[in-house]
Amino acid sequence: MGPRIRVVVAAALLATAAACGNAPAPPAARPSSSVASPATPTGSPASSAPEPAAGHELAVGANAWVAVAVARLWQSPSSPWPVDAPALRSPVRFRAWLQAMTLDQRRALFERSDTEALLGDRVVVRELRPHWVRVVVPSQPSPKARGGYPGWIPRRQLTARVPAWTAKVATVTRRTAWLRTDDAASARTTEVSAGTRLHVVGRTGHYLRVLTPRGDVRRLLEGVAVVRAPREAALPATRTGLRRTARSFLGLYYLWGGLSGFGLDCSGLTWLDYRVHGIRIPRDALPQSQHGRRTARHVGDLLFYASDGLVHHVSMYVGDGLMIHAPRTGEQVQVVSFEQEPLRSEYAGARRYLH
Repeated sequence: MGPRIRVVVAAALLATAAACGNAPAPPAARPSSSVASPATPTGSPASSAPEPAAGHELAVGANAWVAVAVARLWQSPSSPWPVDAPALRSPVRFRAWLQAMTLDQRRALFERSDTEALLGDRVVVRELRPHWVRVVVPSQPSPKARGGYPGWIPRRQLTARVPAWTAKVATVTRRTAWLRTDDAASARTTEVSAGTRLHVVGRTGHYLRVLTPRGDVRRLLEGVAVVRAPREAALPATRTGLRRTARSFLGLYYLWGGLSGFGLDCSGLTWLDYRVHGIRIPRDALPQSQHGRRTARHVGDLLFYASDGLVHHVSMYVGDGLMIHAPRTGEQVQVVSFEQEPLRSEYAGARRYLH
């Protein structure tokens, strides 16, 4: 077996053994000829976003906030490939990025990016470079780093501006929804994901008026979001509620590292579902299996699957012998029988996070 074949086989085994966001840092290797070559580390993501205003500078150890609809967290500033350029922009061109990738390029995402953060999510700055910021995401607990999930985000996709605090927060509960201009035209500006939380400054007609992290006022249709006090869950933490939210993502394509309405991996589906219902759980399948309480299967409980003792997949039980999950690249979120092989033979137990 030649060196090139060994690299490809090793990458495939790593992807299989560490599915759904459990991948360790992969070995440095160039992709096979079926995928694009890694990007030359220019460190300068294309962007039309303004530079931070005076008094709102990013600083190591300080908070920052995601200022684009969805920001990918990259394993290093040199991780993105040429095909990833739309995902590095500000405003981000997330759907263009998804449409541009081949199936092989999607499968190879485990080599370059393991999670995402949503518009308005708080991050903590760990390192600054001219065009990149190393952060942790506190809302995504992970054993990979103290303080939250680690990764690199293009500097232009973050803001150091402290969000204005209002008495009410709107949480998007549709798969995706559009922010619109705050004028008579109400023109679409930014497509945002389920789980996005924005402070409410008022209402006009059938619209909520919300604040973006950069301080702009945008409109959001009332029917696509739930308004609550800032520390309240958008939706009640009930078994039927968790099941209903999970089913709202049926048909959405799997995306490695995805935890948005644009694409989900297995643990991203469970993490986002629980987030909307006010329950914080670890980001990845393996640590999700290590918290909560051991339980028999009931609606809303998480089910885990392992090979050679390593948890590699998570689904959620929806009752009547069925589970919902995001299986793998190229497939969609789906409801299947708990008895479906090979997962049934790999079943490693259930965990409950509901009180």
